Amino acid sequence: MEANNRNRTLALAALFQCVEGVTQIAARGNVDSELFEACINSILTEDHSSPEALYGGANKLRTGFRVLMYQLGASTLNPDGKPKDIEATRYAVNLLYLEKKLANDPDMFQSLLKNIENAQQQLDFFAMTHPNMIARLAEIYTTTVSKLGPRIMIKGDQNHLANPENAAKIRALLLAGIRAALLWRQAGGSRWKLIFSRSAMQKEAQQFLARN
Repeated sequence: MEANNRNRTLALAALFQCVEGVTQIAARGNVDSELFEACINSILTEDHSSPEALYGGANKLRTGFRVLMYQLGASTLNPDGKPKDIEATRYAVNLLYLEKKLANDPDMFQSLLKNIENAQQQLDFFAMTHPNMIARLAEIYTTTVSKLGPRIMIKGDQNHLANPENAAKIRALLLAGIRAALLWRQAGGSRWKLIFSRSAMQKEAQQFLARN
């Protein structure tokens, strides 16, 4: 994948979309179905022809682009007058850190890839977002990425977080977040790029939204 601002913006939007899905489940016990499907698609699809293809098209990441613009904005408030979501930033930073640890652990990385390949074979029997598929992806996250530590502690309504299906969806979204973090690194993303290219990425996100 070419290392440029466009691909970095798309990867970061994908990461924030995964984080937004986690936040929705933790707060209200459900998640936008289109948002969720796009994130899961990035793990299970075999179409790697472009970053957009992983998510079924850039239009499937509209939520991610909006969250990116809001989280990277200079203002501490969004257009509705609400403060920036500090937890969302924490989740995103933690996922970037875990992906870096995964990249430095070849054995764990290969184990993750093998498990995902096995999960893809189950698509012959289950839809991508079927509870059985989501449970499998959650298990993969638990037995690979989660072991690298530190664990990402999710804040929200404990009634929602204690629900097994919600917990599985959150772990599946965190796994999708790792996929997005990998895209970010492949596109040349780094802490310095995040600090010094905020304005450029916001502009790129605006252009994505205008086109999609």
